[in-house]
Amino acid sequence: MASDVTGIIGTIQNPQLAPYGDLTKGGLVLFITNLIRLAFVGAGIYALVNFIMAGYGFMSAGGDSKKIGEAWSKIWQTLMGLVFIVGSFALAALFGHLIFGDATFILHPKIYGPK
Repeated sequence: MASDVTGIIGTIQNPQLAPYGDLTKGGLVLFITNLIRLAFVGAGIYALVNFIMAGYGFMSAGGDSKKIGEAWSKIWQTLMGLVFIVGSFALAALFGHLIFGDATFILHPKIYGPK
């Protein structure tokens, strides 16, 4: 049941958002999975911005050892944050594989309900 909208740019299909409302088709699990993906993307963008700002701080330090130290500190903190994010993803896949036999089980859980 998708409705078509015709406008200046042509035909645009408007899909239904039924998977978010039906527990057997995704529902809350799909919503939480999308939130986790959004958090990973947001963390990556934040890390990129942090690297750019630290690089700018490093280049504009002008030989001042305090500013250089602050820039390196920011770079290392960003790297440690990325390692933490990737490590949590890898641990979730490892535990999913060891416990449930499916590496994506924790990242894409299946909830079985009444039919």
